[in-house]
Amino acid sequence: MLFRKKIVLGITGSIAAYKSALLARQLIKAGAEVRVIMTESAKDFITPLTLHTLTKNPVHNSFTVGQQGEWVNHVELGLWADAMVIAPASANTLGHCANGICESLLVAVYLSARCPVFFAPAMDVDMWHHPSTQRNIQLLKTYGNHIISPGTGELASGLIGEGRMSEPDEIVDYLEAFNSRVRLMKGKKVLVSAGPTIEPIDDVRFISNHSSGKMGYSIANELSSRGAEVTLVSGPVTNQKVRPEVKLIKVNTAEEMFKACIDEFPQTDAAILTAAVADFKPKNKVEGKIKKNNSSMIVDLEPNADILLELGKAKTEKQVLIGFALETSRGRENAEDKLKRKNLDFIVLNLFDETNQVFGSDLNRVEIGNSKGEWKSFNTKSKSEIAVDIIDELVEYLNHE
Repeated sequence: MLFRKKIVLGITGSIAAYKSALLARQLIKAGAEVRVIMTESAKDFITPLTLHTLTKNPVHNSFTVGQQGEWVNHVELGLWADAMVIAPASANTLGHCANGICESLLVAVYLSARCPVFFAPAMDVDMWHHPSTQRNIQLLKTYGNHIISPGTGELASGLIGEGRMSEPDEIVDYLEAFNSRVRLMKGKKVLVSAGPTIEPIDDVRFISNHSSGKMGYSIANELSSRGAEVTLVSGPVTNQKVRPEVKLIKVNTAEEMFKACIDEFPQTDAAILTAAVADFKPKNKVEGKIKKNNSSMIVDLEPNADILLELGKAKTEKQVLIGFALETSRGRENAEDKLKRKNLDFIVLNLFDETNQVFGSDLNRVEIGNSKGEWKSFNTKSKSEIAVDIIDELVEYLNHE
């Protein structure tokens, strides 16, 4: 699965850097072409000569200057690669990549890369579990990056715990499995909706909800990283990023989202509708601003079009339609009713209670049900990890039809 793949291997300052030589060798044995970028501190643990000898390519450490006096190699390497693997990824480099602090060639290439990026962290157990590190890990996942979780064992400090960089063969297996999943989604066209809608009462007030769009954006990024052609129809969200390959259509109202989804759906193989669309809208929007007075204000509401229902009616046998349900009680019963009424193939049930707030949170707990009445339950995890679970279900379905 790695034959003729072009891989940038980033190496940071960690005692685990000695494993990078073994990793480079195994990637080459698997048929990949490897180019290495080292941070300055990485050279304290392993020499560029070792990696040059193994890869038969120059080892990069600093910016090079082009004919017009510009810095170019970070852009060239970012465009050249089919995948970028940072192993070991120190806490320092994780933080810089997560926050876009471009203090080295390695981070510059990461910021320029258009390919999937994989981080294999390596650090002491307390550093790994520190909230700052875990926040950076979650942030990197929301950008569509992949984390190859560290193992547990004896660390350089003498402590026992999590923080050991995954072994080279485990990293290669992870990359091969990823490429296998990419092959299965390559060329598939998928429509995703995300975020809230806003329904104006007047020119300054509106009805909306607390949806952050995190789930939909995570799904769009995961699909794109697997090679799918993704169209994301998004309501107004903040602080959500989408991969540059994704076609992003921004909307505000439910009516605008309805039109965009209806227009895009016929060309798709699958649609995953995560958006929290307003069920109702003001019947008459007031021009200007309604002035405050001492009397009460009554807003007459009318229903919005049901996007999921209409797509379910239009769905062909070759298309897959996945919806979401948020329930506070009788979760599966209500979700199964929605699945049948709207002609869905899958439904993702958000279990909303005081332990699982869903809206605005980086974490969620879901169950996935299908049209055969089969259910799978998942533990609480990040929305980017839930996106992986959802797409895995989609891939399995598409390849068994």
